[in-house]
Order: sequence, then C-alpha cells, then structure tokens
Amino acid sequence: MPLNNPFAAPDFDMQDIRGDHYGVFDPARNILRGEGLIYVVLACAMYQFLGFSWSQFVWWFLLPDVAIFVYVFASPRVGMVAYNTTHSSIGAGLVGLVGVLTHDSLYWQIALIWFAHIGLDRALGYGLKFPLGFRVTHLGVLKGMAVKE
Repeated sequence: MPLNNPFAAPDFDMQDIRGDHYGVFDPARNILRGEGLIYVVLACAMYQFLGFSWSQFVWWFLLPDVAIFVYVFASPRVGMVAYNTTHSSIGAGLVGLVGVLTHDSLYWQIALIWFAHIGLDRALGYGLKFPLGFRVTHLGVLKGMAVKE
C-alpha cells in the first residue's frame, strides 16, 4: 500500500517499514508509550493532590477493561468500537471538562482514574484497536496472545 504522503519517495511502500528490525526500537511507539507513562503519573499525582480516595481508585481503575468482554461475546469490529470508546482520552477529557464546568469533583475523580487507566495501558503497549482483532493496535501487534479471527 503506497503512502498517502506528498513528501514520501514515490517508490516507498508501507511494506518497507514493517519488520522485526523496527520492533526493537520504534521511536514513534516509544514516544507514545512514554506519553502513556506521563498520563498515569500525572493523573495519580493530581488524584493525590485533590485528596481523593485511593480505595475508590483501585476499585474503579479496571472498569474500562469491561469492554474487552465485547471481543469475547461479539465481533472484532464491535469489540474494537467498545474498546476504543473506553480507552480514548476523548471520553476522559470530556468528563473532566464537565467537572470543571459544574465544579463537581466527582467528575474530576472519574476523569483522573480514567486517564490513569488509559495511560497505564499505553505505557504497557496496549493501544487503540483495529477491526483485525484484539492484538492489532496503533502501537503495533501484541505478541503472545491468541488471535480471534
């Protein structure tokens, strides 16, 4: 598949950038994983600063992963939509914005837990999904997991 980039060489193809030699050190993927680490650290620091309950944090932290069950009980395409919806910072940002606009700290708490979850997933390499299956993400293909096709 040719790149849709006017600055790319005309004979450059997406196949040219695939391979194990890019899996060892992929600068873009490492930057995105580093951003995820910053998300989780900053969200936890703000959570502590605002004095929210850490027991509630632990209790609600894994809630977005309920979307993984959609992969088990539905199609990969529906699973992708459910996972990406619950693992995008857009939703967490909108919840945080509601908290700012309403001055309701419950929304801030939810947003920070959600951002921390998204950040940890990104730092560990779990990215947004493609309809090809759970393993195929914007951060690469996850290794060592069964593929449901």
